[in-house]
Amino acid sequence: MTIDARIGRRAALAGSAAAIGALGAGQVRAQGRPINFTAWSAAVDQVKSHISAFEKATGNKVNYENFPWAQYRTSVVTRLVGNAPMDVLWVSDAWLPEFAEAGWLAPIDDVPELMKYNADAAAYCTNSMVYKAKQYGLSYYGDHMSFVYNTELLQKAGIAAPPTTWDEVVQQSLKIKQGGHAEFPLLLALAIDTWLVEFMSAMVFSNGGRFTDDRGDAVMADAARGAVSTAQWLRDAIHTHKIVSPGAVETTEINALRAIGAGQAAFAIVPTYRLRALNDPSQASAAGKIRPALMPRGPRATASTTCGWIRFFGMTPGAKADRARRAGAVQFMEFFGGKDNTGSYTLQKLLLTDLGLPFCTLPLQNDADVKSFWEKWAGGSAVISQQAASAQKKDVVAPWFGEWNETSNQAWQSVFLARATPEAATTAMARKWAELKKG
Repeated sequence: MTIDARIGRRAALAGSAAAIGALGAGQVRAQGRPINFTAWSAAVDQVKSHISAFEKATGNKVNYENFPWAQYRTSVVTRLVGNAPMDVLWVSDAWLPEFAEAGWLAPIDDVPELMKYNADAAAYCTNSMVYKAKQYGLSYYGDHMSFVYNTELLQKAGIAAPPTTWDEVVQQSLKIKQGGHAEFPLLLALAIDTWLVEFMSAMVFSNGGRFTDDRGDAVMADAARGAVSTAQWLRDAIHTHKIVSPGAVETTEINALRAIGAGQAAFAIVPTYRLRALNDPSQASAAGKIRPALMPRGPRATASTTCGWIRFFGMTPGAKADRARRAGAVQFMEFFGGKDNTGSYTLQKLLLTDLGLPFCTLPLQNDADVKSFWEKWAGGSAVISQQAASAQKKDVVAPWFGEWNETSNQAWQSVFLARATPEAATTAMARKWAELKKG
């Protein structure tokens, strides 16, 4: 199978006995009403398998429907607005503020059967499901941007270890370039697509920066906050050091992945779940040579921070308001987003071992099968676990995120093309954010 067939935009995606007790499996069955679950068309076989296990364990039936990722959000919003019979649905962290403000999701803070799983979850995952101090779901998939390197190209250039700072990225890239091992050693996907905000967030965070402060106000134009220095570093990488191709402004994430898999670059930033495809000999000629390293740090950074994101199970207000529907929805969310009737995080483990999708559940990191998976596809799990522990959620997720992101994308592109200074571009981002927040 080709790399194209296996690695599309997130489409490769992304209860315990207590939940089958007095709060209601019998009550739900008595109603004769199935649990309505809506998802996008990813991991269909794994989801169907787990639905069968849920139905067998609880006696409850599930109506499962899915839509293609490209049409999912529009389809779901249409159904929510039309008050269609929906109980549980998959939600992207980027939609949370909008869905919560519109009253399309119910908070779960008062549901102890679900909240107990926070104790096992990575902090960025839980934080990504919180809006205005209320939590709205349980995650099934949590990922982060990883810095990766090609072991063969570093060896040819006489480099013993991957870079730990962005200054070292420049130094090592220049050595690789001057040695004739790669024309553009650092491969970045800087085209305007849905991934750009994660790429840029990872770089800003790794430079010790933020886009917004704790009050949600724009700080991306503040010279001490990282976005300005990140923009300058990228401009220099493209136009001064020439270690990043000027064509990166038109390079999508999927095209960058093909180039990395073909061994055309020494360094890159990729979603962690892509490591499986990059190290699969049937999909990439550089398989076995692509390894993760901690995200390089900027001069103001105190840790190798990166950007993380999640997908989660949410409950509709209609389901929560009805006693029987609530009982079924809680059982379903626990069985799928928490532990199932075997006392295990079965679905999360299955999504990793079958599809390569990382998880938020920290105890699974010690599972033998999980360690074996990362050993096979990433050379080990230590870096993956350490990087996940320092991941941060996107700090620009707000009800107006989509509109702001259009301005942000254009501003970043103006820097990549040397048509605007880093200061002018980040000021434009900050001005738009303040305008939208005020409005």
